[in-house]
Amino acid sequence: MRIKLKLMHWAGILLGVSLGVTSFVLDFTGDLLYFVLAIALVVLVLPFMIGFIIDQAKQQEKEEKFLAFTRDLVEMVRAGTPISKGVISLRKRNYGALSSHVLKLANQLSIGITFNVAMATFARDTESKVIARAIALISEAERAGGKIETILGSVADSVNQTDKLRKERKAGVSNLVTQGYLIFFVFIIIMLVLELTILPLVSDLQQGEGLAVEANTVDSEQFSLPLFIMLLVQSLFAGLVIGKISEGSVRSGVKHSFILLTVTLLVTTGVRALFG
Repeated sequence: MRIKLKLMHWAGILLGVSLGVTSFVLDFTGDLLYFVLAIALVVLVLPFMIGFIIDQAKQQEKEEKFLAFTRDLVEMVRAGTPISKGVISLRKRNYGALSSHVLKLANQLSIGITFNVAMATFARDTESKVIARAIALISEAERAGGKIETILGSVADSVNQTDKLRKERKAGVSNLVTQGYLIFFVFIIIMLVLELTILPLVSDLQQGEGLAVEANTVDSEQFSLPLFIMLLVQSLFAGLVIGKISEGSVRSGVKHSFILLTVTLLVTTGVRALFG
């Protein structure tokens, strides 16, 4: 899907770039520079992530409204209305994010496009696997000439069951998601304590004992970058795992990865700027 840059996206890009340029103009150095750059990066990416989350919410709404659309269509067909005319009759009803797709479907049928072709376009435009599977069943039933109202009822029950199972799974693993976030935050604290407290203490003790072999001494600066990279990698994959567990999709984990990466960037660079 091609990314469409909206006003919100341009605002994020301009603000993020401005913060980055300002940090160099004001001659920030060291940990303070990294902290400001981290803020700039988050500001730059945030509008795109908001757009991604909104799109995901719309996709979920489409699947929920498709259930209502299917049920209404079942009632129309059971009342003796042909399925194509039933769709045309439903085009003015409010189905939220699905309304525009229903309207397009009805308009295609009204100008003579065949039902199967119009439904295939409908499934492709919604970009939903759940809807695509349901449309495939409806199209096959209509082409085979069976009792379309029975098939529509079965499709509605299937979509309803899928939505119900998804909600039950999300509610059932909510505690695991909370635990995942808490464990990650504890992990960040441990890494920061290790880097800012324990490693410098060990280094001071070695210098105090007058160790002659430089290769055996512990320099906390050498561990800063590896620990930071490890935190970033942990943030990315922990978020993807949380998304897979809670919503059954790695794509859904992108928002969790963004949250964890944002926390990692701001907390680690901010703590280093204050105490480093």
